[in-house]
Amino acid sequence: MQKSFKFLPLLLLILLISSCNDHTSTDRKETIEKPKNEVLVLGTIHGGHLTDSVYNTDYLERLIKEIQPDYILTEIPPSSFKEAMDGFKKNDSISESRVSRFPEYTDVVFPLSKEMDFEIIPTAGWSLSMARERSKKLRAISQDTSRTEDWAAYRNANRLSDSIYKATGKVNDPYFIHTNAYDSIQDIGLQTYNKLFNEELGLGGWENINIAHYWNIEKALEKHRYEGKRILITYGAGHKGWFLRELRKRDDIHLLELEPFLNAIEEE
Repeated sequence: MQKSFKFLPLLLLILLISSCNDHTSTDRKETIEKPKNEVLVLGTIHGGHLTDSVYNTDYLERLIKEIQPDYILTEIPPSSFKEAMDGFKKNDSISESRVSRFPEYTDVVFPLSKEMDFEIIPTAGWSLSMARERSKKLRAISQDTSRTEDWAAYRNANRLSDSIYKATGKVNDPYFIHTNAYDSIQDIGLQTYNKLFNEELGLGGWENINIAHYWNIEKALEKHRYEGKRILITYGAGHKGWFLRELRKRDDIHLLELEPFLNAIEEE
């Protein structure tokens, strides 16, 4: 009987060590099974890519090749994507009216999809009816004599934002576009626009359209959660700050800076 009690502490110690090892093994397994995705936000300048001497379509192509994304989330409405992709597969051109406005897609992303292994995901919350309604409401506001002060405040904020941006001497500089300073300058005009008109413009308001865009972005992030992939979000640069503020709230992704990739292609 005394021998049994003598070996009891040793038995308990063995069981405790075994239990700890099991927990450690489980923790390691969970860590391995849940690798976080890497996410980058690339601010585009739309038609500016066709004319800018630096941040042009060639630069954008080299940048995306350097990033090597697994998924590219685009400023393309889901309702427009099939027609755009079908046209591209048929004759290497895109005639779909919304997508054809964006050279970052027609001249870069779609062509690159033939040589790189990434999936294009449409995430824009935009619609033609929304855009038309927004234009109609803004035109009415601009002509409403009772809204003269609001319209002047909106125009003045845009002018101030533009003048500060030009004063930096870094207009369309891809390095500067991907900084917090750029986002702050854009916010001067955009937040005034948002404060004055967001509710009135309905789905076309600045906050509202970003919510619609981000809802689709978030659906894609959730669908591909913990795949250990690299996700590139491509939208007009003005949206970048809004998206980054939301993305920084997530703890299931690694949000990467674009600067190392910009540096890499500069060294080529």
